[in-house]
Amino acid sequence: MGLRIEIYTDGACSGNPGKGGYGIVMKVPEKNYEKRYSQGFRLTTNNRMELLAVITALEKLKSTENDIHIYTDSKYVSDAINQKWIFGWIKKGFKNVKNPDLWKRMVPLIKAHQTTFHWVKGHAGHLENEICDQLAVKAAQTEPLQIDEFFEKQQNGGLF
Repeated sequence: MGLRIEIYTDGACSGNPGKGGYGIVMKVPEKNYEKRYSQGFRLTTNNRMELLAVITALEKLKSTENDIHIYTDSKYVSDAINQKWIFGWIKKGFKNVKNPDLWKRMVPLIKAHQTTFHWVKGHAGHLENEICDQLAVKAAQTEPLQIDEFFEKQQNGGLF
């Protein structure tokens, strides 16, 4: 087993849908290493930002040999994995599941990495969660904002 990597994530949205962003804090405690990431989008949802934070963090990992612990305040994300809803969604081809593009992107990442998902109560003084929230909110307010193409196509009836 490689290193223990702790990933803290949060998503934010001003309006739902509205301007959104995600924040990520990645730590390797035994090496006293920390990295932060954030990104904002012009039209999205809070759940999409929660998912995209986890996906983006996992995509940044260079090795699949580490022990990955993901901390999220999103019951939507943590329960989908920990309650094993995702397996039913996979079997059904993500039919009638919200955010299928992001779930499909996440599945190979959680299969490739040794991941454990932990739910933390949001806005309850958890330091890294509070930092992620601040990063996400600031990203949603900072131009230029990215385009959440899948979501905007859906909002426009398939027209972009």
